Amino acid sequence: MKVKSSHYLKQVKPLLKTLLNSLLEHYGYASILASDSKAMIYSVSKRGTTISEDDILSGRGFVTKVYDGTSYGEYSFNEITADKIPHILNKIHNSVIPLKKYLPAGITVSEYKTLQDEAKTIEESTEYIQNPEELGDEKIIALLTGLSQEGRAFDEKILDTSASLRYQQYHKLFLSKNKEMEQNILWTTGSLMVMASRGEEIKYYFKGYSNLGGTEMLSDMREDVKSVAKTALELLDSEPIKPGEYDCICTPEVTGMIVHEAFGHGVEMDMFVKDRALAKKYIGEYVASPLITMHDGAAAANETATYFFDDEGVISRDTVIIDKGILKSGISDSQTAMFLSTPPTGNGRRESYERKAYTRMTNTYFEAGKDKLEDMIASISHGYLLENASSGMEDPKNWGIQCMVNIAREIKDGKFTGKIYSPIVLTGYVPDLLKSISMISDNKKLGGGGFCGKGYKEWVKVSDGGPYIKAKIRLG
Repeated sequence: MKVKSSHYLKQVKPLLKTLLNSLLEHYGYASILASDSKAMIYSVSKRGTTISEDDILSGRGFVTKVYDGTSYGEYSFNEITADKIPHILNKIHNSVIPLKKYLPAGITVSEYKTLQDEAKTIEESTEYIQNPEELGDEKIIALLTGLSQEGRAFDEKILDTSASLRYQQYHKLFLSKNKEMEQNILWTTGSLMVMASRGEEIKYYFKGYSNLGGTEMLSDMREDVKSVAKTALELLDSEPIKPGEYDCICTPEVTGMIVHEAFGHGVEMDMFVKDRALAKKYIGEYVASPLITMHDGAAAANETATYFFDDEGVISRDTVIIDKGILKSGISDSQTAMFLSTPPTGNGRRESYERKAYTRMTNTYFEAGKDKLEDMIASISHGYLLENASSGMEDPKNWGIQCMVNIAREIKDGKFTGKIYSPIVLTGYVPDLLKSISMISDNKKLGGGGFCGKGYKEWVKVSDGGPYIKAKIRLG
């Protein structure tokens, strides 16, 4: 089934058109983004059960954008009626564009051209099998309770099993002189976390789930409870790893973390404008193994970061960032693209209608290759399979990377030894790591359980992933 349109947005659409027409009488460009979103979080563990609305992802509101011939200004609000339209117009005319007259000394105003406003009319919706709103809170909690209880009952060494689920159903309407676009999207994520202990030692294992759809994903979680619990118990026998550089195979989720942290942030082109990304100087050059082709785009995959147009009214696309090892392009929002004289890539995203649009990643991944996983494992004389990515940090100005991985499974003479090492810190210089990739599996997988912040704020949904990759990686 397809996600239905927002009754609220349809109700206020005539008022928004009236507001837009009034703005177009005064400004060379004007647009309105309207959003109506509901997001919920559910969690069950030994400690208790929680149901809460996600404050960041839920809400209704509007943001207008206007152009006075040199500059753009924005004004957001969360209520519109016929009586309020004169007040909104007054705020925009007297408060938004005039702000540039009061800038502190030494700060100049950049001049921009008029945004392209090609004619476009669309009404698109994503699909689902089971809508969480229709399933209801009571049934969702009952299903999560069953998962938590099954995990806790698996072994006496298991302290707790947490089962959680989150979803967002959002609707957006974009209006300008030549555009009238609507999108209705539902995504769902889930997680299982098992905590095990032996004496004073405590270990945990986490597995995430995501889809562009509804709670049909819960069936995958049910199938995995025992395997997640088993891996948590395995970690009780793990050891610290001897620091060094090793031949490693990364699972798709670890590949995704490398893609996102190692190179994704470095090609957000608003960082090019500020000279905070080294990638700016390497367009057209080899930055990775010739085996690597990297994509980003809301239209590049069907995952939690998929949408039909971005928050500036740009149609989503699939951007090839690295093509056979050569850095081809970055990603951008509309104003960044205008500043750099490049085409916008549909990556202008807002945390909410109250926030500015920044260049943000969407679905970011490496293409699959031609190698079989068993051949990749057999090729390693001594190394590790890295799995269960947990966190990462990047430095786009210097191309440094530091990521945390929960498990390294030892491989000797092409076979697993059964030894597990944990926790693992993965570090290195991004081009060295990417150029060392020598094998890529013939299948890929993306996961969209995470959020991405811009400087520890401005959170948006992202997905990342790719195939298994073999590379030289420094571990510690």
